[in-house]
Amino acid sequence: MNSVFFDHATIDAWIAEDAPLVDLTTHLLAIGGRQARMRLTIRGEAVAACTEEAARVVQHCGASVESLLASGTAVAAGDVLLAATGDAAGLLRAWKVAQNLLEYACGVAGATARMVHAVQAAAPGVAVLTTRKHAPGLRRMALKATLSGGAFPHRLGVGESVLVFPQHRALAGGWDGVAARLAAAAPALAEKKCVVEAHSLQEALRAAEAGADVVQFDKATPADLRAWCPPLRLRHPRLGLLAAGGIHLGNAVDYATSGVDALVTSSLHYAPPADVGVSVEPV
Repeated sequence: MNSVFFDHATIDAWIAEDAPLVDLTTHLLAIGGRQARMRLTIRGEAVAACTEEAARVVQHCGASVESLLASGTAVAAGDVLLAATGDAAGLLRAWKVAQNLLEYACGVAGATARMVHAVQAAAPGVAVLTTRKHAPGLRRMALKATLSGGAFPHRLGVGESVLVFPQHRALAGGWDGVAARLAAAAPALAEKKCVVEAHSLQEALRAAEAGADVVQFDKATPADLRAWCPPLRLRHPRLGLLAAGGIHLGNAVDYATSGVDALVTSSLHYAPPADVGVSVEPV
C-alpha cells in the first residue's frame, strides 16, 4: 500500500535526525565496509505498515532491499517484514530509523485492524474513522498505519472539510448565526457535507435545523446515543450521525451498536508499539 505520499526530504530527515554526521560505534570498530544482511522480524501478531518507507530508509542509506511484506499484510510472530543487504555502515545507519518506524506503524495498524474487525462483526455498516489528533509530524505515518489496518480518515486537515465546533459557534453568534452563515454559503458547499458537533439531543436538533448534513456527538455515552438516534432519524432521515470522544477498543462495539453511522477515534494513534527484532550478520 503506497497510497500515502512521503517525499525524499521526509525520508532523509528521519535518517538525519538519528545519524546526521557519523556512526561513531561503527567507525570505532572499523566494521562499516563489511558486506552484511539485515532482517527486521516481527515478534507477535500485527499488521504490516510503512514497510515501503522502511525500505526507502534502507535504500537512502545505500543498501539494497531483498524482500518486504506490503503494508496491510497480516503478520505473525517470526515473519520478516524487511530484509536488505549492503555495506554494514549503511545498514547500521538505517537500522534504528527503520525499526522505530515499523514498531510504531505496525502497532497502530494492528490495533486498527482489531477495532475494525470487532466493529464490523457487531455492526457491519458502521465505519471506523481516525482523527487528526496525534503528535505533530506524525500525520503521514499515522494515516498510512490506520489505512493499513482498515480504517478511514475522518479529517486530514482543516482545509478539506467543514466541521463546526462550539468554538466556531461562539464566534458566529450562536445557532442562529451558524444557520445564517451556512445558508449564505450553501452554493459553495454543493460538493461538501457540513458536520456540526453536538453534546445533546437538543443541540443535535438545532444543528440539523441550522443546515448540518452530519451531527458529530462528542463524548456522549452509548446509552445516550441509543436514546437520541431514533428521534433524530425520524425527524431528519438523511442526517448522518457520528460518535466521537473516548472511543477505544474496549467500548467500540458498544458505540457501534448505538445507532450511529461511524465512530471517530484518536486512540489508535497511541497504540502500544509492535515488537520488531533486528539482526545484522556478515554475508
